[in-house]
Amino acid sequence: MSTQHSTDEERFQSLIDGLPRLTNPRGERLPLRGSRLEGELPPDDGRAREILAALDARGIGLCARVKPHDTRSLECAVRMGRLQQELDLPVGVHASEALYGFFNGAEHTLHVDSHGRSFSDSSFGSRRMGCPFRLESRKTEIQSQMRSIFEAYRNARIDVSFVYFDWEIDGPIEWNGAWASAKRCRVCTEHLPDLAQNFFGFQKRLRRIRSRLQRECAVDIISQYHPNALVGNYAVYPHAGIRYWYDYFETLPDGAPYIADQYARYRPWYEHEFDEAGYTFANPVIYTWYPTWSWYPGFEVDDYRWFYNMLLVASNAGASTPSEVPLVPWVHWHTTDAPDGMEAVPQMSECAYRELLAHTFLRGADSWMMWCPAGETLSELQLLQKAYDEAGAWPQYASRGTPVLFEVPREPGPVVSARRRGGTLLVRRTDFTDTTDAVRVRVDGRTLTVPRKDGEYQELPLGM
Repeated sequence: MSTQHSTDEERFQSLIDGLPRLTNPRGERLPLRGSRLEGELPPDDGRAREILAALDARGIGLCARVKPHDTRSLECAVRMGRLQQELDLPVGVHASEALYGFFNGAEHTLHVDSHGRSFSDSSFGSRRMGCPFRLESRKTEIQSQMRSIFEAYRNARIDVSFVYFDWEIDGPIEWNGAWASAKRCRVCTEHLPDLAQNFFGFQKRLRRIRSRLQRECAVDIISQYHPNALVGNYAVYPHAGIRYWYDYFETLPDGAPYIADQYARYRPWYEHEFDEAGYTFANPVIYTWYPTWSWYPGFEVDDYRWFYNMLLVASNAGASTPSEVPLVPWVHWHTTDAPDGMEAVPQMSECAYRELLAHTFLRGADSWMMWCPAGETLSELQLLQKAYDEAGAWPQYASRGTPVLFEVPREPGPVVSARRRGGTLLVRRTDFTDTTDAVRVRVDGRTLTVPRKDGEYQELPLGM
């Protein structure tokens, strides 16, 4: 059944029909979530419970998408939460719309030029992006929106366990034309006297403001009502000061610094964004962005053009995220955001994508979130659920194992990832050449010999 013109109930049923039950039950693991895994449950409570339980048996957790000032959406969300709680399932909430919008087009949020005239930055599409130093007056309204939602859950005696935001094009952002607009703005230049020469200073100040807005208007409020809830936002995660990918709306400003890798231009990124925002789960983005394949003409293996960049993102997040912080990457297999009329690029193979997911697990992922257009939902979930189920066969490594290998080879060849538990490791080796030789890697000063074993996890002892 097509998911594009079906009701929510029909869409949920199509997923139940199209996906097998897990062979390795979810247990305490975070379920799979995503942009197509939300909606309104049927009005009959018995039927609604049946859907929730059947999806959970397949590793899927629904989130309720709530809208501020929309009584019906909140009533439906609270009802879903009540039913999830009755079934002892985690209560998930998608609350992006409650964070919009700091830049609402009001004059007092815009830039101001040297003549006192207001102007906006139009380089981000339809939203009138303004001055990052003129947003204090917007906090009260956003906080009220957030409070109305999570207070309703508390009043219904529902414990929310997972909240995610997809808050992107709003608030202070340093990319596209933002730097050029700030140089024209009297308020920005007053706050940043060296603005024209110092992109890093501009980035740091904007990211600190952006983080504070998220903490004060979202995370702190949610924690008041639901102190045990995991809270995260799309693309906010611990990292090593580099971003290896561009979102669909982002371009590098002229004169901004970057790190070259073949045709890729990786961006320095403010390192403390995650901590200062106060989020409690990491939410990196590991997508097959359309330009990625063309960045690496030096790789003759098409799949490695995708795999290399995506594993850089996964490794950056995995190596930087503390073990006590859940790591839940956004993932997508089909080529992402391909422009209309542009030449097609080779699609990442199903096999390479499944291997990529296995490596993200061994490099720290606790679960995954999936974004996709409606028509891709089932095919995306079939691959993702299989990887989730395979990882579920190793609960001792998922709960108590420590990721130990984060190297990303700079040319196609064997790729090895591992989680260690005591003297043994759970290992995945993926090869992008025909070699059958054993691979030796060093872990804590010891040698690990990894034979080729395509498409399988291996449990190996750590040698001397």
